[in-house]
Amino acid sequence: MDARYKSREIERRSLDVDGLKRSFLEWLVYSVGKDARAATRRDWFHTVALAVRDRLVDRWMDTTRTYYQQDAKRVYYLSLEFLIGRLLTNSLANLGITDQCRQALDRIGLNLDDVVEAEPDAALGNGGLGRLAACFLDSMASEALPGYGYGIRYEFGLFEQRFEHGWQVEYPEQWLQFGNPWEFPRPEVLYPVQFYGRVEEFRDSVGERAYRWVDAERVLAMAYDTPVVGYGGDTINTLRLWSARATRDFNFGHFNDGAYMKAVEQKVLTENLSRVLYPNDATEGGKELRLKQEYFFTSASLQDILRRYLQHHSNFDSLPDKAAIQLNDTHPAIGIAELMRLLVDQHGVTWDKAWDITRATFSYTNHTLLPEALEAWPVRMMERVLPRHMQIIYEINAKFLNRSKARAVGDNGRLSRLSLIDERGDRRVRMGNLAFLGSHKVNGVSALHTELMKQTVFADFHAEFPERINNKTNGITPRRWLHQANQPLAALITSRIGNGWIKDLSQIKALAEKADDLVFREEFRRAKRKNKKRLAAYIARQTGVDVQVDSLFDVQVKRMHEYKRQLLNILQAIALYNEMRDNPTVSWVPVTKIFAGKAAPSYHMAKLIIKLINDVAKVVNHDPSVHDNLKIVLLPNYNVTAAEIIMPAADLSEQISTAGMEASGTGNMKLALNGALTIGTLDGANVEIREHVGEDNIFIFGLTAEEVNDLRASGGFNPRDVIASNPSLKRALDMISTGVFSPDDPHRYHPILQALTDGGDHFLVTADFAEYCEAQQAAMDLYRDQEEWTRKAILNTANMGWFSSDRTIMEYATEIWDVHPVKPEHPAETET
Repeated sequence: MDARYKSREIERRSLDVDGLKRSFLEWLVYSVGKDARAATRRDWFHTVALAVRDRLVDRWMDTTRTYYQQDAKRVYYLSLEFLIGRLLTNSLANLGITDQCRQALDRIGLNLDDVVEAEPDAALGNGGLGRLAACFLDSMASEALPGYGYGIRYEFGLFEQRFEHGWQVEYPEQWLQFGNPWEFPRPEVLYPVQFYGRVEEFRDSVGERAYRWVDAERVLAMAYDTPVVGYGGDTINTLRLWSARATRDFNFGHFNDGAYMKAVEQKVLTENLSRVLYPNDATEGGKELRLKQEYFFTSASLQDILRRYLQHHSNFDSLPDKAAIQLNDTHPAIGIAELMRLLVDQHGVTWDKAWDITRATFSYTNHTLLPEALEAWPVRMMERVLPRHMQIIYEINAKFLNRSKARAVGDNGRLSRLSLIDERGDRRVRMGNLAFLGSHKVNGVSALHTELMKQTVFADFHAEFPERINNKTNGITPRRWLHQANQPLAALITSRIGNGWIKDLSQIKALAEKADDLVFREEFRRAKRKNKKRLAAYIARQTGVDVQVDSLFDVQVKRMHEYKRQLLNILQAIALYNEMRDNPTVSWVPVTKIFAGKAAPSYHMAKLIIKLINDVAKVVNHDPSVHDNLKIVLLPNYNVTAAEIIMPAADLSEQISTAGMEASGTGNMKLALNGALTIGTLDGANVEIREHVGEDNIFIFGLTAEEVNDLRASGGFNPRDVIASNPSLKRALDMISTGVFSPDDPHRYHPILQALTDGGDHFLVTADFAEYCEAQQAAMDLYRDQEEWTRKAILNTANMGWFSSDRTIMEYATEIWDVHPVKPEHPAETET
């Protein structure tokens, strides 16, 4: 080997300051094509990212090679979302070279924090579903589990949220505009994906009836790979995302005929499959696009999984021993029918054997009990778009119902509830039922959620398969959500108990004994205040609102949805505003209400609540009578980077969903880990958080899930009576109804008022309002006593060790996947 080449190869792996500096300068010139004097901040980001990428590629290849050589059983995590955020800080931290990189840039005259700011968030998700998937990828790599993520490479993500006159307006999120230095295009990894057409019956070589899918439209799925760095940099797994490509980009005949738009029509229509996350399904076309999108990535992923398996095996008998496919919600549930199609139609496996293989390979995570979120596709649409899959689903259903008849005697409705087809009205395919039936394990994501699954949406399936449902309470990665996002607190913790907690979060329990240490409390407050100053500056940049750093930062950051009850929060803010105006001489605890979250483009009620929050904020923030004791801000375009600023600064964590409607939540875990006290209902993982932090260190209020069900079932709940009996609530609603916050359109919020009164208040905002206000008052009273507040905050942080995604992922590995850690061999490093 040429000496200069070998020297450069060694340089590419160098982790010291001088080696990094030389790499940065070399990459800037030879890959980015810029002189240092002309380079922009974005140029430097690409330079640093490419240089860091060099340092992980060898280990990435070693990891992949080790899995191949050992024919290891792999986890394939199929998810429509992967909310991975920025990767530069994550890669540096997990490789352990953040300080070296900072020093190398200092020697060039640059600041690492400035360079990091040039990286856009990867627009590959929306909320908790995608962030959980990202945490799981981090934990799989950190625990040395052979794992792959499969999803879609969205060109424009969900959308960029802006506020115009207080209304949410959606714009394309152009995160790929300047390229993505972390991804590796794989133009040679292409799989055909079909839609429409018809099914043709024929006799196979032994005279058996068989089927082929013909006259279908075909698109191509092209792979883009992103390395996923585990903590310590030893294991580096892969996130493979699919981008849609046309089989024919350009029709020269149409172009020569002057039909210029028609010449590229197929390319445009095909690439729409990977343009946007969750296309608006309020229209028939939007629904169909979403169905095609889900099948597109699922089919490509399964073809890729089978290709990898067949490198070592000549038949599919051992597929469940070599592949564990996890369905993250119902979006990839069509994979049950697709794997059956691939095994039976393309590889000649008999039906019964294929079904046994399929069921033993798949497992399914349910994330919601909301009926509208358990996908159900119109049969007529499925028959048109995926005709062979509809046949397969009919066959699965017929065989299953035939076996279940005996146990359904005396219960006329049981078979109809178990059926994969909802026969009522516009017949629909129940994807949740398909995912359940086609999986060997089905899990909920919190203890309460799992029990409710057994009692409600999957009660009949639980009776059929009593061993299938199990619980895997969600978790979060401490690497991103404490070690990286909250450096002041992370440094303090490490100075007292060492850094073992980064890999083993259970070690953070040692902080509990520091809760009574006055010096530690002061240092804990100092770290919190530093984070609050950073958030206050961010709020000022984003909204123009100045907030008091020493006020109580009351935070509700999550997807906008009626069940999450941002409405309850803003109603309490109005009530507090009225109290402050009525009692100007009282020494109030200053409060800053901080909201963030996106509403689905077609979810008009959620968008109206956004407008209400902004309208109330405009009035409150400009009212001198409250003396800056109350500020309300709604931050635009909430994403991972914003969360990394907000979570460490929060004092109070709002987890106030209607009990029984939140599956788990992970924002509650991130906020508590960063020393926020929770105010919440006994819903989702709040129940388990209370068990771990202690009921004295959390503010619980409101109806329980059982009480919610009883109240709804009784039919005796009258929200008008509740409103009439609560002057504070009535006054707040009267202010909304008379246009105090919307003088330009006094009737703007009639739909909200209608939902809370004549609409029956389905989410029980009025029912929980009084207890919520009492809990808020208790939080404000406690905040006056900073020593006691800090003690409780420390205990929250100290008792969150169980909520690590490392714990969650190892439970999946041992109890669902039967996958074991595989330590990669790194021969290149031993040679040098």
